[in-house]
Amino acid sequence: MIADLGIDLTAVVTEQPDPLVFATVSGAHLYGFPSRDSDVDVRGAHLLPVDALVGLREPDETRSRMWVRDGVEMDLVTHDLRKFVRLLLRRNGYVLEQLLSPLVAHTTPAHAELVALAPATVTSHHAHHYRGFARTQWRLFEKTGELKPLLYTFRALLTGIRLVRGGGLSAHLPTLADDTAAPDYLPDLIAAKAEREHATADVPHGRVRDDIERLHTALDRAQDTSPLPSAATGHDALHDLLIRTRLT
Repeated sequence: MIADLGIDLTAVVTEQPDPLVFATVSGAHLYGFPSRDSDVDVRGAHLLPVDALVGLREPDETRSRMWVRDGVEMDLVTHDLRKFVRLLLRRNGYVLEQLLSPLVAHTTPAHAELVALAPATVTSHHAHHYRGFARTQWRLFEKTGELKPLLYTFRALLTGIRLVRGGGLSAHLPTLADDTAAPDYLPDLIAAKAEREHATADVPHGRVRDDIERLHTALDRAQDTSPLPSAATGHDALHDLLIRTRLT
């Protein structure tokens, strides 16, 4: 049971065909603006058996499934641990957020080791991930006028700015809204999103565009002056962890 959500994911974990290294909740629940009708995004890493990796057949390294359980839409995606680690080393903010999510449905000692090694995978170039995600969501907002992609845009930029400044990872928009770089109307938008998943954004478009451009500039500046390294330093430790976990 994840107390913060009131959701029991025990059955989801035990139903998986291969053992899970970890499972966490991502998406709007992690970002701090779920709606009453939001689905539950479960993300994690599983462990394929050795014989699935050493033969001629290509293994299915990613599993995904969507279904409804007790009236709630579930969205599950897990990667084999090797693929997950490779994604982590490719400056992929999605998997970093999944690994460090405080909404933990299942954990193991290997998960704890991954969390401890996560800082050695973070680089100044993570800005590229958050910049690209923000631009994609902004285009979606301009097309639909919906509040959800607008909040995703703000969330991505504010997460990226804090991360590459060396302030650690925070994907929780209400917390990020306390940042001095965040516009003062964000709490009202978050409250509106809680009422309906596909609500229309009632905002002055010109002002919002200016704020988004200002945050892009702040992210660019944060990358240019970042104290973070330009390349990950955790390759060897993650390699060793992967081998130990697989063989045991």
